[in-house]
Amino acid sequence: MADTIFGRIIRREIPARVVHEDELCLAFHDVAPQAPVHVLVIPKRPIVSLADVTSDDSPLLGHLVTVASTLARTLGLADGFRLVVNCGRDGGQSVDHLHVHLLGGRRLGWPPG
Repeated sequence: MADTIFGRIIRREIPARVVHEDELCLAFHDVAPQAPVHVLVIPKRPIVSLADVTSDDSPLLGHLVTVASTLARTLGLADGFRLVVNCGRDGGQSVDHLHVHLLGGRRLGWPPG
Protein backbone atom coordinates (compact mmCIF):
# COMPACT_ATOMS: atom_id res chain seq x y z
CA MET A 1 0.00 0.00 0.00
CA ALA A 2 1.33 3.42 -0.94
CA ASP A 3 1.55 6.06 1.75
CA THR A 4 -1.46 8.38 1.83
CA ILE A 5 -2.38 11.71 3.33
CA PHE A 6 -4.03 9.76 6.17
CA GLY A 7 -0.77 7.98 6.95
CA ARG A 8 0.91 11.37 7.14
CA ILE A 9 -1.83 12.64 9.47
CA ILE A 10 -1.42 9.58 11.72
CA ARG A 11 2.33 10.29 11.91
CA ARG A 12 1.57 13.99 12.60
CA GLU A 13 3.44 15.13 9.49
CA ILE A 14 0.28 16.99 8.45
CA PRO A 15 -1.80 18.84 11.05
CA ALA A 16 -5.40 17.85 11.68
CA ARG A 17 -8.14 18.84 14.13
CA VAL A 18 -8.12 15.55 16.04
CA VAL A 19 -11.20 14.72 18.12
CA HIS A 20 -10.28 11.17 19.14
CA GLU A 21 -7.23 8.93 19.21
CA ASP A 22 -6.62 5.49 20.65
CA GLU A 23 -4.34 2.57 19.83
CA LEU A 24 -6.50 1.48 16.86
CA CYS A 25 -7.81 4.64 15.24
CA LEU A 26 -7.71 8.38 14.78
CA ALA A 27 -10.68 10.71 14.21
CA PHE A 28 -10.42 14.26 12.90
CA HIS A 29 -12.50 16.95 11.21
CA ASP A 30 -12.63 16.77 7.41
CA VAL A 31 -10.90 19.69 5.68
CA ALA A 32 -13.72 19.92 3.10
CA PRO A 33 -16.83 19.30 5.23
CA GLN A 34 -20.07 18.25 3.56
CA ALA A 35 -22.16 18.93 6.68
CA PRO A 36 -21.79 21.12 9.79
CA VAL A 37 -20.18 18.10 11.47
CA HIS A 38 -17.96 16.01 9.21
CA VAL A 39 -15.43 13.82 10.99
CA LEU A 40 -13.31 11.05 9.49
CA VAL A 41 -12.58 7.96 11.58
CA ILE A 42 -9.60 6.04 10.22
CA PRO A 43 -7.80 2.91 11.34
CA LYS A 44 -4.14 3.40 12.18
CA ARG A 45 -3.40 0.14 10.39
CA PRO A 46 -3.54 0.90 6.67
CA ILE A 47 -6.34 -0.91 4.86
CA VAL A 48 -6.93 0.32 1.30
CA SER A 49 -10.72 -0.03 1.23
CA LEU A 50 -13.71 -1.90 2.53
CA ALA A 51 -13.19 -4.33 -0.37
CA ASP A 52 -9.92 -5.41 1.26
CA VAL A 53 -11.20 -6.32 4.73
CA THR A 54 -11.41 -9.89 5.95
CA SER A 55 -13.21 -11.54 8.83
CA ASP A 56 -10.06 -10.89 10.88
CA ASP A 57 -10.84 -7.16 10.59
CA SER A 58 -14.31 -7.46 12.19
CA PRO A 59 -13.18 -6.24 15.63
CA LEU A 60 -11.47 -3.21 14.07
CA LEU A 61 -14.50 -2.33 11.93
CA GLY A 62 -16.75 -2.62 14.99
CA HIS A 63 -14.39 -0.33 16.86
CA LEU A 64 -14.51 2.31 14.11
CA VAL A 65 -18.32 2.31 14.19
CA THR A 66 -18.39 2.44 18.00
CA VAL A 67 -15.98 5.38 18.04
CA ALA A 68 -18.08 7.18 15.40
CA SER A 69 -21.26 6.62 17.43
CA THR A 70 -19.61 7.90 20.61
CA LEU A 71 -18.31 10.96 18.76
CA ALA A 72 -21.80 11.64 17.38
CA ARG A 73 -23.08 11.92 20.95
CA THR A 74 -20.08 14.00 22.03
CA LEU A 75 -20.50 16.36 19.07
CA GLY A 76 -24.19 16.95 19.77
CA LEU A 77 -25.78 14.95 16.98
CA ALA A 78 -28.78 13.87 19.07
CA ASP A 79 -31.19 14.43 16.15
CA GLY A 80 -29.35 11.97 13.94
CA PHE A 81 -26.24 11.37 11.90
CA ARG A 82 -24.98 9.32 8.99
CA LEU A 83 -21.98 7.02 8.64
CA VAL A 84 -20.60 6.59 5.12
CA VAL A 85 -17.84 4.31 3.85
CA ASN A 86 -16.97 4.93 0.21
CA CYS A 87 -15.35 1.97 -1.53
CA GLY A 88 -13.37 2.26 -4.74
CA ARG A 89 -13.31 4.96 -7.38
CA ASP A 90 -16.91 4.40 -8.52
CA GLY A 91 -18.02 4.41 -4.88
CA GLY A 92 -16.51 7.85 -4.35
CA GLN A 93 -13.39 6.84 -2.42
CA SER A 94 -10.72 9.51 -2.91
CA VAL A 95 -8.03 8.32 -0.46
CA ASP A 96 -6.73 4.74 -0.59
CA HIS A 97 -7.04 4.26 3.17
CA LEU A 98 -10.28 2.95 4.67
CA HIS A 99 -12.21 5.69 6.44
CA VAL A 100 -15.65 6.25 7.92
CA HIS A 101 -17.34 9.61 7.40
CA LEU A 102 -19.44 10.82 10.35
CA LEU A 103 -21.87 13.44 9.01
CA GLY A 104 -24.50 15.44 10.87
CA GLY A 105 -25.68 18.76 12.17
CA ARG A 106 -28.35 19.20 9.49
CA ARG A 107 -31.05 17.13 7.80
CA LEU A 108 -29.31 14.83 5.34
CA GLY A 109 -31.09 14.10 2.09
CA TRP A 110 -31.63 10.80 0.31
CA PRO A 111 -30.48 9.52 -2.07
CA PRO A 112 -27.02 10.74 -1.12
CA GLY A 113 -25.64 11.26 -4.61
